[in-house]
Amino acid sequence: MEDGKVVNSQVVSTNGQGHGALVGFLADAQVDVLICGGLGMGAQNALKATGITLLGGVSGAADEAVEAYLKGDLSYDPDAHCDHHSHEHGCEEHTCHD
Repeated sequence: MEDGKVVNSQVVSTNGQGHGALVGFLADAQVDVLICGGLGMGAQNALKATGITLLGGVSGAADEAVEAYLKGDLSYDPDAHCDHHSHEHGCEEHTCHD
């Protein structure tokens, strides 16, 4: 980012790491803010412990969400979370709640 605008973006691989490794991956990448649909309480607590700000309950295109965040217009739900107990499935197979 420069002057409040995205000047570079990239898609990065988590190298097959699942939800359990998310916080370490983000911390290693020096992420400050995570914009997402929902995340389990364990991951939310781990993000908080590392100082990463979580903005949950967001849907739509990632680029549009980032632009809205930079403008101060991002609509998010601080209480959004996913409640699932098995990590043997993809996110499309469980329900996220707000």
